[in-house]
Amino acid sequence: MSGEAQLLPGTLELLILKAVSLGPLHGYGVLLRIGQISGSALLIEQGALYPALLRLVREGLLKASWGISENNRRAKFYELTARGRKRFREEAEGWNRLVAAMATVLAAQPEEI
Repeated sequence: MSGEAQLLPGTLELLILKAVSLGPLHGYGVLLRIGQISGSALLIEQGALYPALLRLVREGLLKASWGISENNRRAKFYELTARGRKRFREEAEGWNRLVAAMATVLAAQPEEI
């Protein structure tokens, strides 16, 4: 079994918002950042990333602008909007509550019931 984890439905957008919250990134940079901060446990397919980036721009959560990448190529860079920062905080809080509840449930012992 590999060290990769399967993404749950609805988590890709949150991961993108987190990656971009750490600083503006071009699309491929978002893939690299998610891999980096997850210790390579979460690897995103490019075919899933770019439609998600487009959705987030359309929703006003990300702003896109053209720039030059570190390898001197023209690339679209993404950064959080104020609305995106708010959504990221809300979604992260929700996931943190869910993770805490799941950890409590999974740690339950028969003598505690």
